[in-house]
Amino acid sequence: MRVALMQLNSRDDKSENIATITRLFAERIAGQSVDLIALPEYSTFLGGLREVQWAAAEIFPDGEGYRALQELAKTYGVALHTGSMIEREGDKYYNTSVIFGPDGAERARYRKIHLFDVETPGGHVFRESDVIDRGNAIVDFTHKGRKFGCSICYDMRFSELYLRHMRNGCDVIMVPAAFNMETGKDHWEALLRARAIETQSWVIAAGQVGFHREAAGERACYGNSMVIDPWGTIVARASGKPGVILADIDFDYARHIRTILPSNTHHVLDQADA
Repeated sequence: MRVALMQLNSRDDKSENIATITRLFAERIAGQSVDLIALPEYSTFLGGLREVQWAAAEIFPDGEGYRALQELAKTYGVALHTGSMIEREGDKYYNTSVIFGPDGAERARYRKIHLFDVETPGGHVFRESDVIDRGNAIVDFTHKGRKFGCSICYDMRFSELYLRHMRNGCDVIMVPAAFNMETGKDHWEALLRARAIETQSWVIAAGQVGFHREAAGERACYGNSMVIDPWGTIVARASGKPGVILADIDFDYARHIRTILPSNTHHVLDQADA
């Protein structure tokens, strides 16, 4: 299965972000025999004051971002993981992944469970929960007979979610992100490789890169979008700028790893704890 990861520098201009995604489809995706495309977290809108982010939220299945990405999936006949968009339901706002099939039909919707409320070693404070409400459902989707587990960015620090995906039979884990530069340089690769190794699954992690506007100024995202195999080896990695990388997912290799080192069958602690 051939996958494409789109690394973006999304800003607080939805129409401009959509135009960039559309251009990259035409320039880098067309004619590449891609089966699935992965976008990063907050692909259609990133940054701005809380009220600006709320104003950019969409009530699915309506909205500029939802409709544009749905049409791209249908036009190019590919499965599209939208990374995430800001979804509004009633008076709540979610950081939500939507997955479209090659026919444009919505196949799954995942609302980020773990919200990024931290103070970095450099003293930068982030409170995603000031803008976003927490999801509560573990979600996967199927494409070409393979099961894909959903997660978003900060979720990657919580192994119990990924062990649930492993036990649910997932072959691939999706990790769209807008990973902070300060923590990314130390933790991004280490955490993603750990998630691949512990679940013996492929990991697809499309990220934001570069600066975007926030209330307190500008924030830098780490980029380094990557695909990791079930042994923990990075098989594709993006450069430090927006663009597209391609990788071929070999499910026979995953089966081989799970056969020679069957750690997925060796868990002895209470599975309900995970």
